[in-house]
Formats: sequence, structure tokens, C-alpha cells
Amino acid sequence: MAWQQTILNWYSENKRTLPWRKTKDPYKIWLSEVILQQTKVAYGVKYYKDFIIKFPTIHDLAKANQQTILKLWQGLGYYNRAINLHHTAKYISNNLDGNFPTQFDELIKLKGVGDYTASAISSICFNENVPVVDGNVYRVLSRYFGMANPINRSPAFKIFKKKATGLIRDVKSPGNYNQAIMEFGALQCTPKPKCSTCILSNQCFAFQNNVVNELPVKIKKKNNKTRYFNYIVPVNKENKTRIVQRNSNDIWDKLYQFPLVESNETIVNFSTSLIGDSLDDYLILNKKAIQKIDRTNIKHELSHQTLYISFWKLELNTPIINGIKISDIDNYPFPVPIKNFINNYINAGD
Repeated sequence: MAWQQTILNWYSENKRTLPWRKTKDPYKIWLSEVILQQTKVAYGVKYYKDFIIKFPTIHDLAKANQQTILKLWQGLGYYNRAINLHHTAKYISNNLDGNFPTQFDELIKLKGVGDYTASAISSICFNENVPVVDGNVYRVLSRYFGMANPINRSPAFKIFKKKATGLIRDVKSPGNYNQAIMEFGALQCTPKPKCSTCILSNQCFAFQNNVVNELPVKIKKKNNKTRYFNYIVPVNKENKTRIVQRNSNDIWDKLYQFPLVESNETIVNFSTSLIGDSLDDYLILNKKAIQKIDRTNIKHELSHQTLYISFWKLELNTPIINGIKISDIDNYPFPVPIKNFINNYINAGD
């Protein structure tokens, strides 16, 4: 237990003051863990606070409409997290009277709750001895114990999970221990650690063998996919425009966008032939011109693809079918690059 206790002692002296560490309410722990997936803590705190203010209980979240939740989630990315969050909130509220399952094996059955989240909730809220395995834990364990299994390949998870399970088995405060090892990876055993001040350096395999920069092992991914998005922004004299909701298995599902033409390369001049049949007929009628909006050649990096985004203004003489008032556009949730465009060009009056 010496190693585990050392981590716990370090945690008690160095842990950050974070709002979800003041509670063992499974709703709040669950919400924080979902928000922090693929999100840095400093960035996620504001979203967590906003959600708690807007939806103080799981019943409040369950009663909300999806658009309100997606609007509040805007900027966090990986929007399926928010959709699954809403689905599970409704299930727990309506089917379980608002009570979370208390065991890992039941928690992991909930939609959007994976191994990591189920482990966090069950250990922090219900004191179950199940370990969390995230990027920080991978880093700490791989360096300290010299585990060279590539962490971005599926076999590694079982290996690290088994190791972590052995370490937490006899810990009396598994919730604190899980938070401690994650915090240690976030603050001390970082991608570029300060090993000279590390309390574990004397026993750390990576430090003793001068392979800190080689662990954890990650196999390089193939080149990201490159895509070219051209958003057509229709406007007319009624100060209306048109937006549509994305409904697919593609990125940004359930968020809104302007009518989209995806091309194989950057478009310099937009012609009617490029529109083809991909947009509604109203875009073909009575148009004055399709003009590229200045300074909207945007490069947007996602985890698995790179987007090159341009916005094109289309002036119309006719009413816009299913159009919305431009003054109402902020009521809808958009992906970050479109929201930035709205803030910089539409709301700013450009």
C-alpha cells in the first residue's frame, strides 16, 4: 500500500479546488465526468457551473428540450455526449425515480456511460473499488511500472485495467485514490514532467531508465481526412436567412448550419453548377450573386479530420422558404466555427 498511500498523501496536499469535489451527488459527478471527456479541466469548469445553475437536479435536465441542452453545450464538441446525457437523464428520472445505480456493473449499462465514467461514479459516490483508466492514468502507470503497451491500441486497455484493479483492490478510499492518480497525471506526471521534483522518481521505471519521453507508447495515426465545407448564407430584404439541422452519423449531429456544399478542393468562384441538386430550389430562384465573404477561409482541426471552411453570401429577391429572422439566430446551437462566423460577421453587422 506504500505506493497508493504516497499518491493519496500527494493528492491531499496538491489537489485543485474544483466544484465537483465538494459533493458525492452522483448526478453532479456524472455531469462533471461527461463534460471532462475530451475537455481540459480549466475549460470544463464553466460549463459544469452553467449546467448546474440551469439544471440543478437530474429531473430538471430530463425535462429540458434537446435544443436547449445543445445550446448550453456549444463549444465543448463531441456533441453526442450531450445527446446521450439527455437520454440517460430521462431514463434515470422516469424509470429509476432519479436514483442512480450504485454498482459499476449497472452504471455501465446506461447510455453514454463507459468504463471510465462508471468507475468514477461508483468509486467516488459509492466507494466501490473499481479503477478509472484515462489518459492521465495511462501515463502514470506506464512510466512508473515500465508498461510499453501502445495505449491507443485496444489490447492495452485490458492490460492497464488489470494493473489498476490490482492497485486499488485494498484501498479504503477508492474515490479519493482514483482522483489522486488522475490529478497526479494532470499536474505532476504530465506529458513534459518535472521529474526532479517528483515524489515517485526514485522508484519510477521511466525516470531510472531515462525513457520518460518514450512512455506511454503511442502508435502514430494515419493522416487525418481533409474536407472542404462551403456554407451558403442566404439573405433577403426581410432580413431572413435559412439554417438546417444536421441529421447524420457525421460530425456535429443535431447541430444547425447554413446550407452546405462540400467540395473536393477549395472553391475560388462559386457557380450555379456547383450547387447542383444539393440545395433547395429557393437557392436557384432570383439570386443576385453568390459572393465569398471576406476573411472566412477557416482551417478547423478535429481529432480525426481537418476542415477548410468558407462562407458565401447569397442575396435573394424572394421570400426564403422556412427562413428564420437573423435576429433569432442566436437561439440555435451551432458548431464552433459557424458560431464564430455568426458572432464576427452577422451579429457584428458585416
